[in-house]
Order: sequence, then structure tokens, then C-alpha cells
Amino acid sequence: MTPVQAQILPTSPPSGIVPEKVRDGIDLQINGEHYRHTGDPQMPLLWYLRDILRLTGTKYAGEHGENGADLVLVDGKAVSAIGQPVTTLAGSQVTTVEGLAANDGTLHPVQQAFIDEDAIGCGYCTPGWLIAAVDLLRRKSKPGDDDIDQLPNLCRCGCQTRVRRAIKRVAAGKAGQP
Repeated sequence: MTPVQAQILPTSPPSGIVPEKVRDGIDLQINGEHYRHTGDPQMPLLWYLRDILRLTGTKYAGEHGENGADLVLVDGKAVSAIGQPVTTLAGSQVTTVEGLAANDGTLHPVQQAFIDEDAIGCGYCTPGWLIAAVDLLRRKSKPGDDDIDQLPNLCRCGCQTRVRRAIKRVAAGKAGQP
């Protein structure tokens, strides 16, 4: 008999070990996954996404989300992640840019249209544009130039014309087509 075989394993843990109870926290649904935030309930969603969950697609857009790079969908509506404390999101469905594509990797039509129209400059603002476009197309299936101009997003690379074409491509049902 080897020493490992001779070792007698305890049938229960020592009496001094007590399992920790489930921590109180805020239950969140992000990109279809359940999470429990047990930290500061006033933490902005942006920092929870980036620093805790490592979902870094959503970008910092200033203290007030001035340029739209920090947009996420909350229950289908575009909101600034920097201005949204985690505590306000219990029971909500949050979708980040990482959650737009289907589980099998198929791109969302807006993502495909951005590729089709080369509507990506440096890429910093792109996640926010994608979220804003999804929200706009949910509200208005055939948006015009004025509707697109009302989006809160800014692009310093000058991609606005291509973004406009990408949104109109989706509205026309031509994402992924020549």
C-alpha cells in the first residue's frame, strides 16, 4: 500500500470551517449573463464593465458622456454608462457592444453595415456609434439625416458620412450586400 492509499481522508470538513453566506449585492444581466455586483452601489456602470468585467468596448467619453463613446443599451434604449450607477440597473437588461453579435458570432446588421461602409476610423467612438444606431433603428426604421444628426456621438476622424451611409444601409435591409 502506498502512502497516498494509506492516507485517510476526512469525510467532512473540520468543524472550524463555515461556508460564507451569499453576499448581498445588485443582480445584473449584462449581454445575457447574470452578474452580482457586491461593491459600491453608486459605481458608474462604465467602470463596472471595464474594470470588473473587463468588457472594454464601451469607452470613457468624459465625465458626462459628452461624445457618446460610452453608450450601452439598457432595456433596449441607449444610455450613457458613465452616468448610470449600478444600483439603478437591478432587473434591467444591459447590452454592450460586445453583446450585439449573435452567440454563433454572426454580426449584428449594424456591425456588418459599418464594415460594409468602412465607417470605422480610429475605432474609439465606434462602439458608441453602433449602440446609438441600434437604438435609433429600433425607434425609427427609416431614419433620415436629421434623425442621424441628433445622435450624441462625435467622431474626430471624420467618419460621420460613412456612419450615415451605414445606418441607411441597415434601414434599407442591405447590410452584408454589395
